[in-house]
Amino acid sequence: MRVEHYIAELLYRYNCVVVPNFGAFLANTTAARIDVSQQTLYPPTKNLSFNQQLTKNDGLLVSHIANVKNLPYEALLKEVEEVSKQWKDKLDSGKHLFLEGIGKLWVGKEQRIQFLPEEGYNYLATSFGFSSLNATPIIREKLKEEVQQLEEKVPFTITPERREGARSKGWLQYAAIFLLLLATGSSAYQFYQQNQYRQDLVRQNVQEQVSRHIQEATFFDGSPLELPALNLNITKTAKGPMHHVIAGAFRFRENADKKINQLKAQGYDAAYLGTNRYGLHQVTFDSFSDSQEALRFLRKIKATVSADAWMLSEK
Repeated sequence: MRVEHYIAELLYRYNCVVVPNFGAFLANTTAARIDVSQQTLYPPTKNLSFNQQLTKNDGLLVSHIANVKNLPYEALLKEVEEVSKQWKDKLDSGKHLFLEGIGKLWVGKEQRIQFLPEEGYNYLATSFGFSSLNATPIIREKLKEEVQQLEEKVPFTITPERREGARSKGWLQYAAIFLLLLATGSSAYQFYQQNQYRQDLVRQNVQEQVSRHIQEATFFDGSPLELPALNLNITKTAKGPMHHVIAGAFRFRENADKKINQLKAQGYDAAYLGTNRYGLHQVTFDSFSDSQEALRFLRKIKATVSADAWMLSEK
């Protein structure tokens, strides 16, 4: 009779199965684990062990076999005890005892029964159908390449020596938006100051011409009412506001010049706009005095060339 077959059936439901006059097979549940050396993930399982001190019949194994075979309990008990005697005689003779689905037993140097569970069997019912899984390491992208892509999209300096995962990347996105707004406001303020300076020059030029004509008029012999009319042709030196469609901002000037050459080869009126307050060299696809025309051009660029293009307007 293959008693080991019935032992295996009981191990799915119980953690201790006693073989009368032989010993007990014990099952201890362990959590899932990862074997780093073999790169393998193992599901939760029951680890089997053997205790040769537990030999007293608890009725579990014999009752199970009697129910399966529909035979009297007393008859099955004698049959199981006979099998136990055969197993012990085999071990005492120095041979190994192989129990299919359970493991291998033998007598060690200290005259104690040693047990090695058979691999490939998992008696944990909740892990039924689960098998080991190869856990292949994930190769992360190079941070340097990601930083180079970001510095062409966002006008601020990035330190590529440290990265703190998805949360750090999200923080950089918010910082980029803040610095972008700050850079836009600073550029508008600088343009306002320059425009005020040009207007002051125009007013000073007008006042000088008026003063000169008044001084010349004091030497006329005629009445002041007969002074010739004063006609002044004043040319306004300040240009209207410009709207620049930005193609990128670069840390090094040579990269900006390379981008300009690429855009010109593609037929764009690209130009170097200068550096912003963060020291990045800005390159434009084109510049317009008409804001509506600049917006139409920007939409075309974002739809066909670069979705990261943006517009810098001088106020």
